Amino acid sequence: MPILSSIARLLFAAALLVLAHHPAAAEEPGKTRIVAHRGLLLHAPENTLSNFRACLDLRLGFELDVERTRDGHLVCIHDSTVDRTTDGRGAVADMTLDQIRQLDAGGWFDPRFAGERVPTIDEVFQLIAEQPREVLVAVDIKAEGVERDLVSLATQYGITDRLLFIGRTISDAALRTRIRELSPDVLTAAVANNPAEFVAALQSASVVYFRYLPSAQEMAAVRQAGKGSFIAGNLVAGNQPENWQLASELRIDAVLTDYPLELAAMLRQSPRRKP
Repeated sequence: MPILSSIARLLFAAALLVLAHHPAAAEEPGKTRIVAHRGLLLHAPENTLSNFRACLDLRLGFELDVERTRDGHLVCIHDSTVDRTTDGRGAVADMTLDQIRQLDAGGWFDPRFAGERVPTIDEVFQLIAEQPREVLVAVDIKAEGVERDLVSLATQYGITDRLLFIGRTISDAALRTRIRELSPDVLTAAVANNPAEFVAALQSASVVYFRYLPSAQEMAAVRQAGKGSFIAGNLVAGNQPENWQLASELRIDAVLTDYPLELAAMLRQSPRRKP
């Protein structure tokens, strides 16, 4: 039995055990979308194919991180080095893809995940395309100059309408412009850290990336402008049902959290208020 297939089944079974205490975590139409930070990072090694496959099986969106290798390949890893999430050491930008692929990206989390590899963005996008789900995938751009390759791959796999570009994108207006020129289908986000930044964010991107709980008036302005909304940061990353509930009642489109299963259970039991 292939090791990745076994790991995927193991991860899915573990997730189902969690869901036994939190019924039906799948997303439903009309509800706030869930974006699992680096995937199910509390249940499996972050930014791995088994992790993302389990998210898709559970109908959960996820967030992934993009770095570039020395020989120009895009890989899915959060840090600029491989030290924390593999058994190797060194900067991603100083290593070739072959060198990175030889590293174990799962054993650090749990011996049962030994043999997981750092995936390429090509592999992740292919996985998304093979399992079409009504979920949102947030692409955290960490490396510079990768937008053309990212959009090209997304277009190749026909998934441009399922991606939201964040990371460097949220504070770099020029990068957002370049991405829109490459594909008008890809969503880009601009950050609003506080109410003073809201209007600029609303005017400069297709999605407002909130790092605070907006007012009802601000959310009405988002909808009136035909824009999307996304919330991340300290208010929602932890197991914070009160803030999640407020985000749902405000009709924020998507929430990025480390606790996607718990959020899914709460949304299942507390339907969002109608407009």
